[in-house]
Amino acid sequence: MDIQELLAQVQAYNPQADVARITRAYELARTAHAGQTRSTGEPYVTHSVAVAGILADLHLDEDSIVAALLHDVPEDTNVSLAMIQKEFGDEVAKRVDGVTKLSQLRLGMEQTEAESLRKMFMAMAEDIRVVLIKLADRLHNMRTLQALPPNKQKTIARETMEIFAPLANRLGIYKIRRELEDLSLKYLEPEKYKEIEALLAEGTDDSQAFIVQAISILRERLTQENITPIEISGRPKHIYSIYSKMKRKGRDFSQIYDIRGVRVIVNSVRECYLVLGVVHSLWTPI
Repeated sequence: MDIQELLAQVQAYNPQADVARITRAYELARTAHAGQTRSTGEPYVTHSVAVAGILADLHLDEDSIVAALLHDVPEDTNVSLAMIQKEFGDEVAKRVDGVTKLSQLRLGMEQTEAESLRKMFMAMAEDIRVVLIKLADRLHNMRTLQALPPNKQKTIARETMEIFAPLANRLGIYKIRRELEDLSLKYLEPEKYKEIEALLAEGTDDSQAFIVQAISILRERLTQENITPIEISGRPKHIYSIYSKMKRKGRDFSQIYDIRGVRVIVNSVRECYLVLGVVHSLWTPI
């Protein structure tokens, strides 16, 4: 993603966004990080834009997008937090400072998951958007983890699995949780990851056809029951979810039957139970 793609993404859900202000933040980050590169060899600012892009995918506000672009600037460059505050305001400065403090928490594996999570929750108490920026930062780092040595890959993957994925889960950001879990498994159990990935790929067409058919059947029956869902969607279960079930139940892949999922979003709790009743009338619960 480049800055133009980011701007288009933000404008799509926030037409009132100050494009010039976001562009200024990008230019400051690009200038401040000039000469710095990622382990992948890319200019460092590509990370800043990627983090902002993940937040734009969550439809976060303009100040959060600006803070994401600048989140590593005070810690890694000569540009001070005071300069950011002067140029972009108190809210952006608070979020950048919050991310810096969160990054300085030592989340070593000698701590238990609960202790680490408590520290992170304490750090995020003032503004939850600080933690969203940190989660986006970790997600992009995991997406580019292949550039690091194997020992660092495993350390970061373990930390992600034990701290950041559960945190995303507690915040209800399941899309990020799933990707963090899958990417962590890729480095912690590479052979098992590849095995499940290959098995899922073999049945991709059949799986997708099953999901489409199930949604069609369910939608038709819900119409008959005068239930209008907000959304019906389906997808294959993610790799870590399948791996976890195989491990927990001591089964191999062929013995895992719920490798696909269909989600129905409705307007009320009452409708939720009505839909569940319809589902049970169509397919026998195991």
